[in-house]
Amino acid sequence: MSRLPSSRQRAVRHIEIAEDAGSRIDNYLLRELKGVPRSRVYRMLRSGEVRVNGARVAAQYRLRDGDRVRIPPWHGPTADARVMPSAATIDWLAASVLYEDRDVIVLDKPAGIAVHGGSGIAFGVVEALRRRGGAQFVELAHRLDRDTSGVLVLARRRAVLKALHAAFREGRVEKRYEVLVHGRWPRRTRSVQAPLKRVTGGGGERRVRVDTVQGKLARTEFEVIESVAQASWVNAFPHTGRTHQIRVHCAIVGHPIVGDVKYAGDARIATARQLGIRRLCLHAAEIAIPLDGSMRRFVAPTPDALRAAWRALADPPSSAQHGDALGSEKVDQSNEG
Repeated sequence: MSRLPSSRQRAVRHIEIAEDAGSRIDNYLLRELKGVPRSRVYRMLRSGEVRVNGARVAAQYRLRDGDRVRIPPWHGPTADARVMPSAATIDWLAASVLYEDRDVIVLDKPAGIAVHGGSGIAFGVVEALRRRGGAQFVELAHRLDRDTSGVLVLARRRAVLKALHAAFREGRVEKRYEVLVHGRWPRRTRSVQAPLKRVTGGGGERRVRVDTVQGKLARTEFEVIESVAQASWVNAFPHTGRTHQIRVHCAIVGHPIVGDVKYAGDARIATARQLGIRRLCLHAAEIAIPLDGSMRRFVAPTPDALRAAWRALADPPSSAQHGDALGSEKVDQSNEG
C-alpha cells in the first residue's frame, strides 16, 4: 500500500463526457473527486474553477455527450489519505494487458476491480495504469462495471480519446459479451429494447430501471450458445452503451445474469451461492474499434471462473461441492494492503 505525499497537488484534468451524459455536474464531480469535501466541490463550481466547454455552469447542469469538463487541481488533508495501488496490484494489471502502443492500452480487466476510484473505492484501473509508468495521459475510452471482466480500452493521447468517444457515441464500436443467465433463454427472444434510467437509492446505491417516459433508448441483441436445464450461455451484443444495460435487459425478460446481486432476485442469488458462484457471470469478450484508419478487434479469453460456473450450473449436485473455488479473485480497493 502506498499513499500520496502531502506536498503533491493534482494537475488540471480535461475530460470529455461520454457514458456520464445525463448526470448532474455536482454528482459527477463528487464521484470523480472522491475524498474532497462536498463543500469544496460546490465551491469549485461557484468560483468557476470547474468549467464545461470553457464556461461556468450551475450545480444542477446535466452533462451532455461530448461536453469537455475542466477539473481543477486540488490538495489538502483528504488527498494525503488517499490509498493508492500497490506495486503488486500494478504488476497484476500489467500482466492483463492485451495490447499497448502509443495510442491505446487494451486490458483484459479482471472481475472485482473498478475502472476508476470513487464511491468508497480508493483506486481503479485508470489510477493504477497512470501510476504504473508515470504516464502523463491515460483515460478511459469506455467503462465496465466493477464485477464485469473483459476487454477495456484506455486512450494514451487526447486526440485518440476524442476519436474513440465519438466512435462510441456514433455506434461505430462493436462489442460482444459472454453471459450466463438463469433459465432456458427462448430462441425467439433475439432482441430486447427497453429505455433505461439511472436512479439512486437511499443509501447512495446506483441502480437502473426501465422508464418509458424519462429513460434513454437501449437495445441489446442476444444469441444462444448453449442451454441446460437451469441456465443458458448467451452472447450479448449491445447497440447502445447504457449503464447496466445487459444486466437489466436480461432481468426484465426473466433471465437475470447468474451472480447478479442487484437484479437477479433473492432466490436466484441464493441458488448461485449454493453452487459456489461468487462472481457476476458477465464477460466483455470482444471489442472492435476504429483505430489508425481501420477496425481493430481485441478478444479477451473466457475466464476460468466463468467456465467453472457453467460446469456448476450444468451439473449442480457434483459441482456444488466446490464452494468458493468458483469465485473470482478480487482486490480490496477500499483499504488495500
